Amino acid sequence: MQSEAESTAVSLPPAVRLAPELTRRRPHALRRAAIALCLWLVLAANAAIIVALWLRGGGVTQVHSSGELMTSIGRITGLLGAYSVLIQVLLLARLPWLERLVGFDRLSVWHRWNGHACLDLVIAHTLFITLGYAALDRLSVGGEIGALLTGYPGMITATIGTALLVLVVASSVVIARKRLRYELWYLVHLSAYAGIALAWTHQIPTGNELVLDNLAANYWRGLYLATLALLIVFRVLPPFANALRYRLRVADVLDEAPGVVSLRIAGRGLARLRARPGQFFLWRFLDRRRWWASHPFSLSAAPTDDCLRITVKDLGDFSHGLGTIRPGTRVVAEGPFGVFTDAVRRRPKVALVAGGIGITPIRGLVEDMGGDLVVLYRVVRDEDIVFRSELDRLSRQRGVTVRYVVGDHAAPGGERLMSPEHLLELVPDLAEREVYVCGPAGMTDFLRRNVRAAGVPRKYVHTERFAL
Repeated sequence: MQSEAESTAVSLPPAVRLAPELTRRRPHALRRAAIALCLWLVLAANAAIIVALWLRGGGVTQVHSSGELMTSIGRITGLLGAYSVLIQVLLLARLPWLERLVGFDRLSVWHRWNGHACLDLVIAHTLFITLGYAALDRLSVGGEIGALLTGYPGMITATIGTALLVLVVASSVVIARKRLRYELWYLVHLSAYAGIALAWTHQIPTGNELVLDNLAANYWRGLYLATLALLIVFRVLPPFANALRYRLRVADVLDEAPGVVSLRIAGRGLARLRARPGQFFLWRFLDRRRWWASHPFSLSAAPTDDCLRITVKDLGDFSHGLGTIRPGTRVVAEGPFGVFTDAVRRRPKVALVAGGIGITPIRGLVEDMGGDLVVLYRVVRDEDIVFRSELDRLSRQRGVTVRYVVGDHAAPGGERLMSPEHLLELVPDLAEREVYVCGPAGMTDFLRRNVRAAGVPRKYVHTERFAL
């Protein structure tokens, strides 16, 4: 079974008036590129300094045997592993300028890959140091492990820290994430900070290069303290400051569709947040069940000075039961985050493609964007459609074309739904449009591939995945 429902209205005059605004965004894009280049140069420069300090400490000149070679390799992999751990913290430290530069979605990808690199470096450090010391001490590997744990300061804490990092990376693997309760996954990731603290106790007081070289030790102290300062300023303090400043609380809880609810969150002076449709916040609801964990949800309507709205589908541990939250419940919000906004737009014509609950940020963008807009909303069943009345009203008021694509891919004939050919039937000029795609991770990847296959250049495709 498949069907398509369409809501159309008379189009507004051609969006020629948008051209000057889109042209003005070019300097902004160049500024973003310059900032990104500076960021990569800073990261590369710090890595180069770390390697230089390792060489200064005899990383090459003091290698005269296989044991010394393995020990030296163990030291540089340990140093680079510690550096990647600090980068890992900063990638998701909610640094506003970094998040605006690349977006939370891309930062999450970088965070995942850097996590794997970090773990590989830490394991290599452990392996090479153990083998190198065993060769130098003329002991078996087992005997050297016992000697390290009992005779070297900081080794037990380093072992615990390494185990915590392994646990964090393992829990981040997609298949593991699907099998873990959100609360457990959240707690495991908090343990990464304990692992970093334990790494400090191992690296600074006992690291070979750092004990013998005060310059290197001070450099590393500076890296750790700078990371800690950024974490406190941008991750720890803002939620508490915003809670006092904006006085957020749940005003209403409304049923939108089976298993889908909207929460209207009231506050004061919310315009100062500078939130834009398409962005999201990390929400923490201060009731007995949820006060200790936060979760990302997109704005599902354009924000006002006294109200923010989110719409949530019952899909997991945290979202389950949000419909039972009582009006008046206090809320702490971190954000806004995300670059899935009109600000990245460079073309006058836009196609907004939503899959399932991915309609939430799209709904806000429809309210915010001007010009020639087409909305494609993909669901399996009619009852899965959220915001039908609102979308139809916006279609009439703003001249937006809204098309509902309803059907099951598994049903006969359903396999062509949202294929490149089907997309071009729905939007013949798709290749000329800026395209925004949002939905569950698998559906978003599917839609993005088909949009690209329909002729839209990569630079004009923006995605937002509803997944951690």
